[in-house]
Amino acid sequence: MTAATTYREVTTEAAPTSRSERVHQELSRQILDHQLAPGKRLIERELIDRFEVSRATVRETLRQLAAEGLVQIQPRRGAVVRAIDSDEARDLYRLRAAIEGLLVETFVERAGVADVQRLQEALDALDAAVEDGLAASEVMRVRDAFYEALFAGAGSSVLREELGVVQARVRVLCVSSLSESGRGATAVRELRAVTRAIIECDGPRAAALMREHLAFAAAATLRTLPRAD
Repeated sequence: MTAATTYREVTTEAAPTSRSERVHQELSRQILDHQLAPGKRLIERELIDRFEVSRATVRETLRQLAAEGLVQIQPRRGAVVRAIDSDEARDLYRLRAAIEGLLVETFVERAGVADVQRLQEALDALDAAVEDGLAASEVMRVRDAFYEALFAGAGSSVLREELGVVQARVRVLCVSSLSESGRGATAVRELRAVTRAIIECDGPRAAALMREHLAFAAAATLRTLPRAD
């Protein structure tokens, strides 16, 4: 399977199949592309009119976005695009580094040949997406396939669940990091180093390289964020 084929499969799977999914996909895209800024209120009546869907559909979508960390439901204000300050972001990236280091070590311990091949194909697809100059939000969707390959090879529902929560909360920050000039290509090189260590069955080195990758991503993101009061 080629990198281009992998990318087409990823984008095809993301195609909306219901009104709720259509609304969710569009709002997610606008948040990740920063068309909806942090702190922006998402008013139910406006969303109902814009998408021509029911109040129940809008509320279901907002609950899903809140669960994914993109939206925050506030008393008396309703749903707003979630804002993350630098202190919170720093803590989240540290947590990601700890869990993802463990994830790649577990992958080395448990993955088979097919799992490693799938990981390499996903990384090639990510490289192609960056090389083609896709928007950061689209690159993120392709990057998800790389993590899905890691989860599959590691075979740990615990790591999948715990990391999924953290990754959802920093998804907007990841887009900010990838939007920095040259960061996408650098991130691919960093993940190739991680993958080489995995292929060489060097779990500790793979974990150290993954933590280093996330430290660079955090630094790129933190430069753009306000400090907490």
